[in-house]
This record gives sequence, structure tokens and C-alpha cells, in this order.
Amino acid sequence: QVQLVESGGGLEQTGGSLRLSCVASGNIFRIDAWGWYRQAPGKQRELVAAITNGSSTNYADSVKGRFTISRDNAKNTVYLQMDNLKPEDTAVYYCKADRPGWAPRTYWGQGTQVTVSS
Repeated sequence: QVQLVESGGGLEQTGGSLRLSCVASGNIFRIDAWGWYRQAPGKQRELVAAITNGSSTNYADSVKGRFTISRDNAKNTVYLQMDNLKPEDTAVYYCKADRPGWAPRTYWGQGTQVTVSS
């Protein structure tokens, strides 16, 4: 099993910055990809950013140039640095981990609320 705990959300003004953290524990050695997703009220959950164990990254077009995903393997932590925040970034942000193999699994954190005021 893998447990993911997010933190760092809160209320920020337009143009401000927040850094989200996702601390992983359990059988994380088989995880090969990590991601941040978000879900706004009345909308589907969407990919924000992803990073592989090989450090390849992928971003949603709406956050390119503003958000940065990174990993600290020593701390078992994945970060999402969010700069130049916009009101449309308001959502619950979730951390996700993927375990490949003959019985692939996806793990989710409980989410952290980000609210950007105009």
C-alpha cells in the first residue's frame, strides 16, 4: 500500500504563489510516476502536472510557465510550485501515484484546497 498526504493549500491573491507538498509512505519503491490533479466545483478532475522516475515532466497547457513539479527522493516528497496564480486555479488539488506491473494500481491523496481571490 501507498499513502499520500498533501499539504500547502490555502487562500492566495491573484498573482501570488503557493507550494503544495505530497509526502508518500509505504511501498513507494515500485511507483514510477507521480502527478498533481485538480477538481473545481462542477468540473471533472484534470491533470495539472506529472513527473516520472526519470524526471520527465508534463504540464497542462493552462499552467505551463506558471507551475513547476519536482521531486525530492530523500524526503519521499513531490512538490507543485504554483506561481502567478489565477482565480481559475481555484480547486481541490490531489496527488496521484502510479504503480505499474501485472496488477497496476493508482493511489490518491485526500486533496488540499487552493483558493485564489481576484
